[in-house]
Parts: sequence; structure tokens; C-alpha cells
Amino acid sequence: MSRAREFADLAGSADAGGLTGRNILINGGQTVAQRSTSTSMAHDGTTDAFGVDRFRISMGGTHEQLDGTFAQVTDHPLSVNGKSSKWTTGTAESSYDSDEYFYFAQLIEAQNVQHLQYGGSNAQSVTLSFYVKSSVTGTFACNLYKPDNTLRIINKTYVISSANTWEKKTITFPADTGGGGINNDNGQGLYVVWHLAAGSGSVGGGSNGAWKTYGGLTDWADGQATNAVATTAGATWQVTDCQLEVGEQATPFEHEDAGTTLQKCQRYYAERKNTTGNSKYYGGTLQAYNTSSIYGVIADYPVTMRATPTVSQSGDFGAYTASSGNNGMGTTITNLSASSHAWLTGGWGGNTNLTAGHASVMYALSNAKLIADAEL
Repeated sequence: MSRAREFADLAGSADAGGLTGRNILINGGQTVAQRSTSTSMAHDGTTDAFGVDRFRISMGGTHEQLDGTFAQVTDHPLSVNGKSSKWTTGTAESSYDSDEYFYFAQLIEAQNVQHLQYGGSNAQSVTLSFYVKSSVTGTFACNLYKPDNTLRIINKTYVISSANTWEKKTITFPADTGGGGINNDNGQGLYVVWHLAAGSGSVGGGSNGAWKTYGGLTDWADGQATNAVATTAGATWQVTDCQLEVGEQATPFEHEDAGTTLQKCQRYYAERKNTTGNSKYYGGTLQAYNTSSIYGVIADYPVTMRATPTVSQSGDFGAYTASSGNNGMGTTITNLSASSHAWLTGGWGGNTNLTAGHASVMYALSNAKLIADAEL
């Protein structure tokens, strides 16, 4: 068998497990949604939010009316059980001002794109592929944006030809040999952005088709030619099977097992939930610091997180200590902090029934959860 035939067969079997690890994006199939399966957004409310894990949607500028929902839905071009992310416009923006912009994106950790070798003569081209469906037809832009060292950006466009029809798009971005490269750290390495709308002030800067030094908002969405997703009530735009890979050829979407995708997502965001109908008790090394607070390790994170996370709570938690056979009950947690390796508690308040120095137990009421956020 010729080498050419071997490579062709390998590429053809990619969907069955060959060429694993080639997708630089995480959760490209839109399957993991730890936070929620639906998020409401509005010009005067939430303007930047994550939907499915690792993907966020943002509206910037002076939107006066725009609102809508960003949701994980069971709608997929190939699978009856597949998922996609869907934006649905509620109240439309009456006119799109020059400073307004609206986009869907994933931020990639810098040390995960070192193999692109940006900033040098060995820099690699990359290919972005995805399925998209929208009630709006027209020309849309996608960009890569590099925030490290000299800011760099490139936009490319794709066309949605048929309304409410899944279409596969493939975009190749050339190598970036300028701009000082991407730092080898756990910070922001590369944005991958799908533009949904862009005012006149965010197009026309010369970033369409070629890498350039980022000159500000005018470069952000160069090439975007329609704002109808934002200016049409009930308009929809949805996407799935997003893949970014080295080279100038798109291979079949890389399916990976659910546990692997979840673990990749938990590096950036993780939750511990009590989904039972009863109180759930958390073990660990806990001790009452005084009569109104406890401290110690509640539980290790499920995976090593990107950085020390911001830790918060949702729902009601409390604690008690054993004191001469009597349980002294604590009150709802009011504050949490974190170390690099464990949940730490602190800041119970308004209760004097705990016993300083005694071992303690923490409990969560039904549907309460602990949240660790280390997103880029």
C-alpha cells in the first residue's frame, strides 16, 4: 500500500478514532453544560455569559433593546441525540450603532497552542470547521485574536446560503509569523470568534483575510456583512461540531468520550451539587475556628484547575460541631475562599452555637452547590 493511500485511509477513519487529539477546541460538540442549559441575556442585564462549557456569548457597545436566550438544544445536523448551541433573539435592536458588536467565542489556554509556533518562521496554519444553522442568510465573519505580546487578529468570512438549514463551513487561517508569539503559560492564548452582528465601527479595519496588528474595534469583526440576527425579533443562530486543527485540511469532527470532555471542561469550571432531596454532608478536615465559623478542606477539585479558582455557592449550606453529645447548628455560608488544591470554607456569621476547636461537619440542602471558576 502506498504512503498516500495510508494517509488517506487514516484521515477517513478519523471519525472512528484515528488522529485523536487534533481538535484544539474543548466541548466542540456542545455536549457539556455544567452551569445551565439556558441563559437569558439582555442589553441592560447579562451581556456576557457562558452557555455550554468553554463557549461564551457577548454583546458589547451601547445596545438599547437587544435581549434573548442562549441555550443548549437537541438539534444536530447528523445525530438524533446530538446537541448544539442556539441563540434566539427576543427583543430586537432597532438599529445597529457603530460601537455595537455581538459574538460567540471560545478562549484557548496559551500553553495549549504552543504547537502553532506563532511569531516564528515555523508557524502553522489552522483550519476551523463547524456546522451552522440560522434563520438569517448572508455573510458572517470569524476571527482568530491573539492577546499576548503584540496584539494580532485575522478575520475570514463564510456565507449562510439557506435559512433554517444546517450547513458545514470550513475556514483556513494562514500562519501568523509576526507579533512575538504566544506565551507558554496558563493565560489567554487565542480567541476563536464567530460574529453574529457588528456595527460600522467594528468593521473595515483591514483584518479581513490577513493577519495584522490589532488596531482596535475597527478590526474586531472585519467582513461581517449582516446584523439581522440582532435586529430581527425571533431570529436564530446555532452552531455545533466546532473543530480547530493544525493544517489546511478539515478532518471529520473528533468525537471523544463524555468523561474526557467533562474533565477538560472542569479544568476551567467545576461544580459539586447536592441533587438529592435530603441534606448532603461533606467530609474532609473541618474544624470550628470559633463559635461562628469553621475552616478546613471540604473536597479536592475533580481535576487540576487552570489557576486558583474563584469559589462561590448557590443554595443553602451550614455546619455543626459535636459538643458533649449535642449538635451546635451553624448558619448559611456567607463567604468562601480557595487554595490551589482544595475547597476552603469561611465566613459563617450570626451563629454562636459552634464549639471552637471541635471537629465539624458541613452540609448542603437540596440543590445547593459549590462552584469553582477558573475561566480565562
